[in-house]
Amino acid sequence: MNRLPQPIADFVAANNAMDPQRIAAAFNLDATVFDEGHLRRGRDDIAAWASDYVARYQSTIEPTGVAQAGDEHVVRATVRGTFPGSPIALDFHFRLQGDGIQSLEVTA
Repeated sequence: MNRLPQPIADFVAANNAMDPQRIAAAFNLDATVFDEGHLRRGRDDIAAWASDYVARYQSTIEPTGVAQAGDEHVVRATVRGTFPGSPIALDFHFRLQGDGIQSLEVTA
């Protein structure tokens, strides 16, 4: 597997440590996250999203592949947690800007 860009590696490490503030810190201040049909805008909203999903799912992410198309990095990962059907394979679509994540969309 290709090496993950640093902001994405930081996101994965923070997620696996189940640390919502570190998860949010991987994002730019005006970033967006689209997950489970909901759009979150800005680092504070992203921190609230991260706190919610850490508490509900206690999930870990194990990247199994990464592809780059333009400024988008798609990370395929096995996600394990306290949810029905665990583990599942999900795609994490990241757009990077500067030293942070500008957007993330999670798809099945």
